[in-house]
Amino acid sequence: MLSKIILVTGGARSGKSAFAESLYSGNKQVVYIATSKVDDGEMKERVELHKKSRPSEWVTYEGNYDIYKAVTDAENYILDCLTVMSSNIMFDITGNLEKIPQNMQSEVENAVMKEIKNLIKKVEDVQGNLVIVTNEVGSSIVPENHVARVYRDIIGKINQKVARLSSEVYLVTCGIPIKVK
Repeated sequence: MLSKIILVTGGARSGKSAFAESLYSGNKQVVYIATSKVDDGEMKERVELHKKSRPSEWVTYEGNYDIYKAVTDAENYILDCLTVMSSNIMFDITGNLEKIPQNMQSEVENAVMKEIKNLIKKVEDVQGNLVIVTNEVGSSIVPENHVARVYRDIIGKINQKVARLSSEVYLVTCGIPIKVK
């Protein structure tokens, strides 16, 4: 069996996570790779609601680094979400800089892509399937500050690279998935 790598993108609250989860509907052998950091009460509440919405049999792995370690003998994996993971890695690398030099931008992009490529390789090694959820950031207005523009640019490049690595790509808008690739 060939591994299937699926990228699911869309705007905030577009229904992309629900669609990604629906791809494994009825499947109890799923590892959910969650990338959010819980650093306040609101985020804690959001994470708890998200966990409750998933089947109880699904295993949750939390992290942003060495995410390939989430891969076991399970067949199916969801990474939710690439944009949150990327922002966590970006701020780990850049700290509170107000101007991010090009070499640091490349370092962030390379660090994220290394994580994704290692995860994909490990999933392929176990002949598993991987669904990656990410935000589409190129359809919005140009951010007014440098850090936000850099983040948008990095995510745009990462999404393009991950789409090329994927066997299928879906854009979800208003809860409706559209197959792009």
